[in-house]
Amino acid sequence: MALETRKKRRRRLSMTSLIDVIFLLLLFFMLTSTFSKFGEVEFATATEGGSETDVPLRFVKLEQDRILVDGTEVTLDAITTLFDGNTAQLALISLDQNATSQQLIDLLTTLRPVASLRVQVIG
Repeated sequence: MALETRKKRRRRLSMTSLIDVIFLLLLFFMLTSTFSKFGEVEFATATEGGSETDVPLRFVKLEQDRILVDGTEVTLDAITTLFDGNTAQLALISLDQNATSQQLIDLLTTLRPVASLRVQVIG
């Protein structure tokens, strides 16, 4: 009596379901990953009324190639030395039409350590 041995045929795996699983994993990791960190720069907006009349004002004009503080040209690194950290001050920043948003962010980041300084950006 001879035993009949049958060769088992292997079924081909469907590539469609494998591609679906890979796509879902890729989508999951893209949505849950953080690619870059964003920083925040806080500044005060214009307030109603003129309640801050006793606070000294400093006028900062931001142009494309220079920064003027009360009409005097200064560098970005030396701008914090012009502001006294002990007395409350208000800096009004006027933007030139050629000034970039990156220059404004750099200026605000430089002025952030001055504790008693409030900043308002005007057009």
